[in-house]
Amino acid sequence: MIKDYLRIATASLKRRGLRTLLTTTGVFIGIAAIVALISLGQGLRAAVNEQFASVGFDKIIIQGASANFGPPGQDAAGTVSEDDLKIVKRTPGVSRAAGRILQSARIESRDELEVLFVASVPEESDARKLVIDANNIKLAKGRMLSAGERGAVIAGNDLWQGSTFEKPLQLGNKILINGKKFKIVGLLEKIGAGRDNSLMINEKDARELFNKSKEYSAIFAETTRGASPSKVADKVMRALRRERGQKEGFEDFTVQTSEELIASINTVLGVIQAVFVGIALISLLVGGIGIMNTMYTSVLERQKDIGIMKSIGARRADIIALFVLESGFLGLAGGIVGSALGTGLAKLAEILGQNVIGGAIRAHISAELIAFALAFGFSVGMISGILPARDASKLAPVEALRK
Repeated sequence: MIKDYLRIATASLKRRGLRTLLTTTGVFIGIAAIVALISLGQGLRAAVNEQFASVGFDKIIIQGASANFGPPGQDAAGTVSEDDLKIVKRTPGVSRAAGRILQSARIESRDELEVLFVASVPEESDARKLVIDANNIKLAKGRMLSAGERGAVIAGNDLWQGSTFEKPLQLGNKILINGKKFKIVGLLEKIGAGRDNSLMINEKDARELFNKSKEYSAIFAETTRGASPSKVADKVMRALRRERGQKEGFEDFTVQTSEELIASINTVLGVIQAVFVGIALISLLVGGIGIMNTMYTSVLERQKDIGIMKSIGARRADIIALFVLESGFLGLAGGIVGSALGTGLAKLAEILGQNVIGGAIRAHISAELIAFALAFGFSVGMISGILPARDASKLAPVEALRK
């Protein structure tokens, strides 16, 4: 019986090939958007977790309060300073801490101009090691900045291997940062998360370049072995609040552990993803209505066939099963095309993200996601076919044969 249903349903869809294609358009557009968005969202989450796993979950980030997204401390409403860094270092549970200046700057190289982020490297050896370890910084060529060295810069991977500049930066090149001359002494291996498109200079150069006498964009701290990062972060928060004379809830700075930062980033990604998936569901709704309309048309065209089936013993349940299965196949066809299209779009976004904007965008396309997309498309089709199938099953054999 099931084989008969399948044979009749597929034969009907093949006879109306163009109508089948047009009917599934709304479904496969919606499925494609869902597959692309979910795979990219999962890929971004995986990239974030991977970056923090390489850094370690024993880190704490202190920065000025800000509603903006981007590198820590960029365009923050409040500020952190050298005095704050001293307080953080004295806090029980903190093994070492370092302040960094992160600022966008005009980079000129051989008649090319780009606006990129420049990050400072501490002069103190212990703080310098923390920054290098926490950011997984590794040299591919050249050397690291020496303490007290002026006018030297290290370039991120995309600046010497990518397409940021038409003429990639090389060791020994002279570049201008906000009009001041710097010499490239080191080239970095790939780090990811957008940091490959930035430059590093010593702290004294950064203070002079960006006119920051004592301010930092952010302070990074590492907790002692065995200490709870969340408890240490709470101690840092209380110490800074007390020093600034601020009440709880009215701070102009934030203190976050690595885990809290991951959670907040994943929450933002989840909200953005949910909004776009919701928009894609509208396309699926339109596709479902299209399937319903097609099935109603099919019922009208096949009334005589329905009458014949009923006259030779077909039950209402058989008619319902036949039309619901046929509409399900319409949804499944949309799911197959949509999954393929969504996979292609996700891979295209991955390539564009890596080659154009230098971001760590990776599409995570799993078998479970594809299976979900196919099942979802099939379900949308079946649900859309219930009402037309019910109407078809109610046709009286005699009346249907007269059509």
